[in-house]
Amino acid sequence: MLTEEKLREYARLLVRVGLNVQEGQRLVISSPVECAHFARLCAEEAYAIGCGEVVMNWHDDALTRMKYLHAQERVFDEVPLWRQHFFNDHALEGAAYLAISATDPENLKGVPPERIVRSQRASGKALRDFDRLQMCSGFPWCIASIPIPSWAETVFPGESEAAAMDKLWDAIFRAVRIRGDGTAVEQWERHLATLHDRTEKLNALRFRSLHYTNALGTDLTVELPQGHIWEAGNDVTLSGQAFIANIPTEEIFTSPLRTGVNGVVYASMPLVNDGAIIDRFHFVVKEGRIVEAHAEKGEEALHAAISVDEGASYFGEVALVPYDSPISNQRLLFYNTLFDENAACHIAFGEAYPCLEGGQQMTKEELKAHGLNDSITHVDFMVGTADLSIVGTTQDGEEIPVFINGNFAPAFS
Repeated sequence: MLTEEKLREYARLLVRVGLNVQEGQRLVISSPVECAHFARLCAEEAYAIGCGEVVMNWHDDALTRMKYLHAQERVFDEVPLWRQHFFNDHALEGAAYLAISATDPENLKGVPPERIVRSQRASGKALRDFDRLQMCSGFPWCIASIPIPSWAETVFPGESEAAAMDKLWDAIFRAVRIRGDGTAVEQWERHLATLHDRTEKLNALRFRSLHYTNALGTDLTVELPQGHIWEAGNDVTLSGQAFIANIPTEEIFTSPLRTGVNGVVYASMPLVNDGAIIDRFHFVVKEGRIVEAHAEKGEEALHAAISVDEGASYFGEVALVPYDSPISNQRLLFYNTLFDENAACHIAFGEAYPCLEGGQQMTKEELKAHGLNDSITHVDFMVGTADLSIVGTTQDGEEIPVFINGNFAPAFS
């Protein structure tokens, strides 16, 4: 049940733990206008702990759709100077960034995909500093969600708006460990300790490759670069400020070798990307590159997503998420990648996180020289199933089970 106490506990979790906002630090909140009440609670919490200033970046599904359908062509090839400065300057300053992710999963249905791709390319060039610093933890950032009616009704079709909203609130609170009893921070500390323990075990093994198989037809080998490291959802900025990039987070992830992915991989859940639902899709991959992409629903949108730039057709992340997790156990399709990616193992095409020893301090050129992918996009899609098997091969050829029947093997439990 939604209560003011739960809302405030959620806002407190995001500001104090997710972002760990420091005294005097600026906080940028990006939020749908429909989420204004919760955004204000987050701002109130930030000011209560000494935040220097809260700056809002409002957006709206209806206006976004109007723009992509009716704006003049030139709009999709440019980014206004004020917007460039807004994101890049705050990132360079080290401001904290909270993104409240809530949108209609099919808000851009019917929009010409080339308009979306052109806009992404323009933003990728104009917001280069913001994107670079976000990927290498140059500033604290956190993505979280609250319900809006159009999203809730997609997740719970056939329910009234009020009932759908209540159910989605309950599902989100379970996913982020909010009970309304003030113990969320305590629960997150225990959860992060578990993730840390697993990353330590994986890092000690120094795998050369991972082999994914399941009954859907996935048969994929993923080579890992020399010096790769596994990371969890909590991170530390270059200046030493701890933060959690996604709330919720259940994943442990690393970056694959750009040219070392081969085989076939099937998505286990629909993907919501750029206002479109892509479902029942798979990729054929050779030497890291996606050479075939097929979908029963949204294939045009899928082809657009992997053609944003050259790096969009290569992979940038492999993430391990147990099938037995607080999100997966709800047996609910959220139609929101923030939640769905934390219900199953996933892989991302596009930009790689700098998951290398000393990677945060490396330039783009140095990361590429170490075998990591470079792109202006990063899209997670889910591959985990109840029967997923992942076998790791060490540098000396030893094969070690990492996942058995969708969950971590006993050695990592």
